[in-house]
Amino acid sequence: MSSTVIQLAAGVRLDFSLPQQLIVIGLCALTAFISHMALAVFNDGVRPFTLDFIQGRTTRTATTAVSFGLSAGFIFGLGAPMALSSGVLNPWLLFLPTDVLGLLSPKKWLAPILGAGWGAVVVFGLGGANDLAHDLPVDFLTAMQQMSTPILFLFTLFPVLAITKQFGRVRGGIAGVVELALVVLTMKLWPNMFAGALAMAVGVLMLIGLAVSRDLKQRKADRAAAAEAGHADGAPDEAGEADAEADDPMASLFSASAARLRRYLPLFMVLGAGVCLLAQTHIFGGGEATSFLIAKGQYSEAAQVDFYRVFGFLPLIATTALASGAYGIAGFTLVYPLGYLMPNPVLALLVGAVVFALEVLALSCIGKFLGKLPSVRDSSEHLRSAISESLQLAILFGSLMAANAMGAGLGILVVGGLYLLNEAMGRPVVRMAAAPAAVIVGGILLNALYWLDLFTPVKG
Repeated sequence: MSSTVIQLAAGVRLDFSLPQQLIVIGLCALTAFISHMALAVFNDGVRPFTLDFIQGRTTRTATTAVSFGLSAGFIFGLGAPMALSSGVLNPWLLFLPTDVLGLLSPKKWLAPILGAGWGAVVVFGLGGANDLAHDLPVDFLTAMQQMSTPILFLFTLFPVLAITKQFGRVRGGIAGVVELALVVLTMKLWPNMFAGALAMAVGVLMLIGLAVSRDLKQRKADRAAAAEAGHADGAPDEAGEADAEADDPMASLFSASAARLRRYLPLFMVLGAGVCLLAQTHIFGGGEATSFLIAKGQYSEAAQVDFYRVFGFLPLIATTALASGAYGIAGFTLVYPLGYLMPNPVLALLVGAVVFALEVLALSCIGKFLGKLPSVRDSSEHLRSAISESLQLAILFGSLMAANAMGAGLGILVVGGLYLLNEAMGRPVVRMAAAPAAVIVGGILLNALYWLDLFTPVKG
């Protein structure tokens, strides 16, 4: 890939048109309202706690405390730095705060007002903070654009990691060789295309193919064993199996949760339409790598990246939604890639509403389907783990590159030292957010040293 494709503009801007401002403010109001009703939250870690809240076994204050504790590090350590460095909004910055504000609100009418207020802070305040930071002697926001290259390229390896963990070193090694060859081939033949796009596609298909193949073989073996048992003991007791399924408390809970979500189907359709519309504006990216691809105008590649993430998070979102009665703010996140590709806002609204309707209506079937494919379900867990691991390394490496760009050895000492201190203190800031947060704190410190005439900024 040519260097011009990776390099972002020297000073990204966060200037939004009036329609874009209204979309962000309106969607933040809606997501806060839905969070207040415990119908959906963005943070996957918070969703399991909502069941106790829905059933009255815990208070709104306690649930809000859990949400804030699990979200604060991502909001200020990842969401804000990524938006400031890429010029593209992200779900950690928009939807994690509205999770907290919606749950915090004591009144239903107050929740959308608080959410709208946060949306206004983002669209009106972030641009000013961005301009102020770019005027500093040590421009740490421009330096943070160094993160784009490691994030984009190391993220490409997540299917290889998932295959290795689930299916062993040999298949993982083969997948690694195939992905490397495809990256080199893409850079040679299609230099204007994101080099990891084709490699990720093949890697994810290999993982799914291996998982489905294993499940089919296991089901075939189970049917053969059941047939032999049936010949020995007589006909299977189908009525007994049906009674056992009916008495299953988890099946009863899943059914009740799915019914609760279906009752609010029109509201979910509005939510899906809003998220898809936001993605269509191209001021929003659903992930770390996606944000930088959107910033460079590579919308089809961004859609491809977020589409692959669906496979990792769909089983988690489906099972936690069925267990808790609370859905995901972005659903299965299919509305992200679809939104990037929509040619106009009207079509984005229609597609988003239809996709969310289908997701909510199909939730029970999806849960039953996943229950019959344990290897595919395991693959999603390995994918999530691989995505997290690859991004943790990429963000750390990119943050150190940013530290070097803004302060050379002293910058690396400060940023790396803050990261290591966070580790030694038991990670008060979550690991993925610690390095970008360290870059911002380090940038502020280097500016203070400059004003004290103790530091000379790196030229260029």
